[in-house]
Amino acid sequence: MKNYYEILEVNRKASKEVIEKAYHVLVKKYHPDLYDGLKKQYAEKKVKELNEAYEILSDDFFREQYDKELENLKNNIQPKEEKRIMQESRKEQVKQPTTNYKPGSFGAIVELTKMVFHDFSISRKRRAEEFEKDPKRNAIAIILTIIIVILIGIILWFIPFTNGWMRELLFENPLFNWIGGLFS
Repeated sequence: MKNYYEILEVNRKASKEVIEKAYHVLVKKYHPDLYDGLKKQYAEKKVKELNEAYEILSDDFFREQYDKELENLKNNIQPKEEKRIMQESRKEQVKQPTTNYKPGSFGAIVELTKMVFHDFSISRKRRAEEFEKDPKRNAIAIILTIIIVILIGIILWFIPFTNGWMRELLFENPLFNWIGGLFS
């Protein structure tokens, strides 16, 4: 059973006005026209959930019935079942799309570096807000990505099989020749 209070991010004792305000704020936040690609699909799904939750919680009769069902469910769940439900909800949070980069692209490597060096104990929503607000964290992720790419290049240089390919890339590529000309 879905927890409509969690979907609308309100307390179970919230008034109708609070529920309505939370609904309008979240619908604006997740409006599908603001996103593209996988994020748009996620936003559409989220708005459907928000509409369903608001429809139930805004009506007194439906809300009362829902609260009774929620209480009955809470009283009947065994500890093992509760643990399984928590694990499933965590898996669903991980499935939330981040950015739509091609695998192996520079942007995907930057995003992976952000994920690896970030504290996973905070919520995904809060983490996304922090990345948008904190340019230092983005700069650190880009610098770490550049360092990783350079280290991979150095490792490839010393592997005999890839040494010829690296020499060709560095010494015959016009872009690298131009960059080298800047430093000489």
